[in-house]
Amino acid sequence: MKKAGKLRILIVDDHYIVRMGLISLVNTEPDMEVVAEADDGDQALRLFAQHLPDLVLLDSRMPGKNGIQTAAEIHSRFPAARILMLSAFAGSEDIHRALQAGAQGYALKSSSGQTLIPAVRAVASGQRWLPNEVRAQLDSRKLTEELTARELDVLRHLARGLANKEIADALNISEYTVKDHLKHILGKLGAADRTEAVTSAIQRGIIHL
Repeated sequence: MKKAGKLRILIVDDHYIVRMGLISLVNTEPDMEVVAEADDGDQALRLFAQHLPDLVLLDSRMPGKNGIQTAAEIHSRFPAARILMLSAFAGSEDIHRALQAGAQGYALKSSSGQTLIPAVRAVASGQRWLPNEVRAQLDSRKLTEELTARELDVLRHLARGLANKEIADALNISEYTVKDHLKHILGKLGAADRTEAVTSAIQRGIIHL
């Protein structure tokens, strides 16, 4: 049952200690209360439908249905839902995907309580919340050309340590085509070689190991 004037919050994180810390942080605020907690995406969807909270504080990476997928499903079923993505990762693609999925804010797990609580209030009130380091990542993303689906396939195989011929066999394309994709990948990522391309892609959240 909602208490007058309190922001009702659903917290979703698969790590118990992190989840308990977030619950404790939120519940110390006089104008907030945690109405439910979940440790995976499916449970989060059920609890959102049950409680219709004012805000979801959602972990971006969880086993099974991750935070991006969960945010997209919540937003699809409840377009007015307000979602603050919480992540340990500040890669430009991670941030972009979260916002595309329907999150109105993106906070880092390295944030202090003094930073996170204002983020919760801002997103719950309908504002967008993007810290300076997050905005900087999004700005840098605009300067680079997006990889095609096939280039992403090649890049994921590169990250697994496969040689060009092995990638060609895996994707049923010619080795020449792999080399052509690799040239485009290096150019778009501003990388000098395969190792730098993979490292850059992982740091930016383009691919995940």
